[in-house]
Amino acid sequence: MTTVRIDADGWADASPVAIERTCSPNHDARPDGAVPTLIVVHAISLPPRFFGGRAIDALFTNRLDPSAHPYYAGLRDLRVSSHFLIRRDGGMAQYVSCDERAWHAGVSSFDGRERCNDFSIGIELEGDDDTPFEPAQYGRLAALTDALTIRYPVASIAGHSEIAPGRKTDPGPCFDWSRLLAMLDPGCRRRLRRGD
Repeated sequence: MTTVRIDADGWADASPVAIERTCSPNHDARPDGAVPTLIVVHAISLPPRFFGGRAIDALFTNRLDPSAHPYYAGLRDLRVSSHFLIRRDGGMAQYVSCDERAWHAGVSSFDGRERCNDFSIGIELEGDDDTPFEPAQYGRLAALTDALTIRYPVASIAGHSEIAPGRKTDPGPCFDWSRLLAMLDPGCRRRLRRGD
């Protein structure tokens, strides 16, 4: 079982599986007074439907080689990031401090508030709309969600598709929200509202 802790600077550490820290330049300060109250769950694979490799790290650090795959040419000028990535094997990486604003949500709204990046934490799962997620990913996501609700006043969790309907589909139909919620600490589950 993984235990995750978020430190005073918004960086996570975990045991027994360490969290890689790969700092992304694609972030900035949250607006004055803004704190994370929402977790946004995403899914990503680069290239599409391919798992493994370091292309996601390269995308989030502006080092993706556009000539390495035909799909990457369309990502040439994209500047995006996420706070966290959970790989298929359960390995975790953090790119942006949770105290900072990662560029993961794009045009979005939740509960009548625009610009979800201002008040959310983005967690990418390595996956796609057509492939079931791995048990290790659910376990790591549950541990991370528990830790985030302890450290911040997080009250809701939603998929990218729910904050950007019609524009995004992730984490997709293969993501099992009931499974995730059942794995959360009971205290976290009581505090957290599903944002569907």
